[in-house]
Amino acid sequence: VALAGRASLVAVRRSIEAVASHKHTVVVTGETGTGKEVVARVLHERSGRPGPYVAVNCGAFAEGLLPSDLFGHVRGAFTGAVAEQQGLFRAAKGGTLLLDEVAEISLGLQANLLRVLEMREVRPVGSTRDIAIDVRVVATTNRELMALVQERAFRSDLYSRLAQWTI
Repeated sequence: VALAGRASLVAVRRSIEAVASHKHTVVVTGETGTGKEVVARVLHERSGRPGPYVAVNCGAFAEGLLPSDLFGHVRGAFTGAVAEQQGLFRAAKGGTLLLDEVAEISLGLQANLLRVLEMREVRPVGSTRDIAIDVRVVATTNRELMALVQERAFRSDLYSRLAQWTI
């Protein structure tokens, strides 16, 4: 068992080194407690990207709040939006955005996320203009995304866009 664990650790390290300096989006899979977020942080540190590492647990947000947290919002977009918020994609400018537990994102929001990844721009909630972004996305999950795709609980096009590299 220890040998298998060591072999998989070596494989993870090699995979990190192979993809760190590239712009690929990365999906990190594994059971809870296996260090997925550690892998994401090391990817950022080895990427050479000068911007910050920003992490968001997608399962910890209420459905209605996640779009504003990810994409930002303009003042007056909804009750309580008394000031503009840039959102986590813009907060991670030049760096890495970790979407922890990405499988928890609803199908509706998955469509928005796909557009952001394809167009490399966000539209804050309540805005009519898009804002260009420069951010590398790393997504983690403890669930089997391909099984969710087959169950139609996760978009196949989003999976393809996110899993340019899998660790």
